[in-house]
Amino acid sequence: MVEFAAHANPEALVLDLQHGLWERGSLEAAIGAVGAQVPVIARCAGNLHGAIAQALDAGAASVLVPLIETAADARRAVSAGRYPPVGVRSAGGVRPLLAGVDAMLAADREVAIGLMIETAEGVENVEAIAAVPGVDYLFIGTGDLCLSRGTSDSEVIGRDCERVLRAATARGLPCGIFTADACAARRALESGYRMAVCANDIELVKQGFLTARDEVRRSCSTAASHAGQNTRGKQ
Repeated sequence: MVEFAAHANPEALVLDLQHGLWERGSLEAAIGAVGAQVPVIARCAGNLHGAIAQALDAGAASVLVPLIETAADARRAVSAGRYPPVGVRSAGGVRPLLAGVDAMLAADREVAIGLMIETAEGVENVEAIAAVPGVDYLFIGTGDLCLSRGTSDSEVIGRDCERVLRAATARGLPCGIFTADACAARRALESGYRMAVCANDIELVKQGFLTARDEVRRSCSTAASHAGQNTRGKQ
C-alpha cells in the first residue's frame, strides 16, 4: 500500500503508528522502499521518548506526535526528537548512521517535529504550544477533537480549527488538518492550511469494494428486470 501511494507522487505520506498495525520491521521496510522518493511522516504511537526516537531511527522525515495538550507536552516531544544539546534523542539506528555521525547530525537539522492538536485542552493552550521553540508545524486531528468536545457540530469544531490555524500562522508555522477526502482537502488548502490529508488507505479500499459491489448489483438488477419484461412479453 505504501508503494502504491508513493507511485501517486504525493507531497508526503503519513504512516499511522498510533492506530495502524505497524511494527518496527515493517516500518523500516516501508520507509526503505519509498523514503528516498517521498517524505514519510510517522504519526507516533504517543508522546513517548521511545516511540518518537524509533520512528526517526527508522528514517522518517518527520514525526507527528499525537494528543498534545500543553506547552510542557510540546517541549517533551521536541526534546525526544532532537539530539543533544537541543534534546535527549539517543544516537542510533541503521539509517541515521549509514553515512556516519556527521551526516546523522546534519539530517537531524532537517527532521520536522509536528504536533497534533486534537482535544479541547489542546485548543485552549494552542498559542502557548505554538510558541515552544523547535516546533515545526501543527496538525489538527478533527476526529478526536469531536470526541473531546462531545459534538461534531461544524460551527463548534470550525471555531476550534480556526483558532489553531491562527495560532500557527502567527508563529510562522504551517498548519495541517485531517480531511475525509480530496474535495475537503482542496477546500482546506484554499482556506490557508498548508497540509491536508487527501486520501487514506482504509477508506480507499472500503469504497473500492462498495463501489464494485453496488455496480454489480445494479447490473444484475437491470438484467433481471429486462429478463422479466421479455418473459411477460411472450406470455
